[in-house]
Amino acid sequence: MGPFRRILVALDHSRADSVLLGWVKQLARLSQAEIVLLHVSTGWAAQWQGSLDLSDSQEMREDRAYLAQVEKQLQEEGFRVTSRHASGKPADRILETARAEQCDLIAMASHGHRLLSDLIYGATITKVRHESEVPIFLVRGPAGGAPSEGG
Repeated sequence: MGPFRRILVALDHSRADSVLLGWVKQLARLSQAEIVLLHVSTGWAAQWQGSLDLSDSQEMREDRAYLAQVEKQLQEEGFRVTSRHASGKPADRILETARAEQCDLIAMASHGHRLLSDLIYGATITKVRHESEVPIFLVRGPAGGAPSEGG
């Protein structure tokens, strides 16, 4: 058994995910680790769903479908993988999930030079980096980091 048993992979439903997953697959093969996929929906409905008893937004349905698709693809490639969907503040959910799932590595992608992405994801990475009890594996995503159309 390698150094990592469970790798939490924070997906953001953008082009950066494929870069991140490429590296994570290599790590998971080397260490025979299980992959735990996490996507945090951050739209208005996702933020307030619990307190306002809202139904899933289109964003949340698309995010769940995307997660299921990535999970299935990884399983077909022979990986042990589970997925989790959450909503709210990404850094908080990433840290909570890493603890709850007993992950010993958190893998995330940084983004290119779009101001809004840098503000959101830069803050997420900074909080996770400062508060995580486990190592962080940070991969630079493609420049621009624009969300992909339809996954």
